[in-house]
Amino acid sequence: GSLQTVRPRELGLMTSGRAISHSEESPREHARLLHGAQLWVALPDAHRHTEPAFEHHPDLPRVTDLGGGLDATVILGELDGVRSPGTIHTPLVGADLTLREGTEVRLPVEPHFEYAVLTMSGLTEVDGVRLEPGSMLYLGTDRRELPLRAVTDGSVLLLGGEPFEEELVMWWNFIGRSGEEIAQARNDWEKGTRFGEVHGYDGARLHAPQLPVTPLKPRGRVR
Repeated sequence: GSLQTVRPRELGLMTSGRAISHSEESPREHARLLHGAQLWVALPDAHRHTEPAFEHHPDLPRVTDLGGGLDATVILGELDGVRSPGTIHTPLVGADLTLREGTEVRLPVEPHFEYAVLTMSGLTEVDGVRLEPGSMLYLGTDRRELPLRAVTDGSVLLLGGEPFEEELVMWWNFIGRSGEEIAQARNDWEKGTRFGEVHGYDGARLHAPQLPVTPLKPRGRVR
């Protein structure tokens, strides 16, 4: 039941819960290419059958001039005492960091969180590792601060949260706890039940691919 244009520096937050349908379209007058990030966050078992929902937050909180050259837009969770209005179901953080050339800062972080940094533009050194646009650096846990240095003007996405210990099966657009759950989700999708319908989309409804012959097994963060 939602229809929303999401513009730069805004958050569109969809919680799929028990099941949801959605479509994504660029405005016809917009250029063919977009620059943005789409993040998937697994719901813990206690919340994964919740009612589907959508939130739009056009005015995200900001942390300005942190460390003399770093500005942050807090997408989800909390950073430097500033909290996003977006709903979360596990402790986590997502922040869009903009750094001016020459900035060197040690960003305070939560030691029990697991972190990664995705470079979106410019050249940045994260914990001494130089990252080019499109590169992601996994940082693990047990940190109280994160060294950042901007080689040029640039921006990075800081992602973090408490390590997610539950095992998951992720296949196509479905997430479950077993191969049987995924098979049921595919069956419900193809029959047009449970997931609902998107009205007004200018295009055909997607069909799920065939399930693989090999069993889908749950996996966790420990390999």
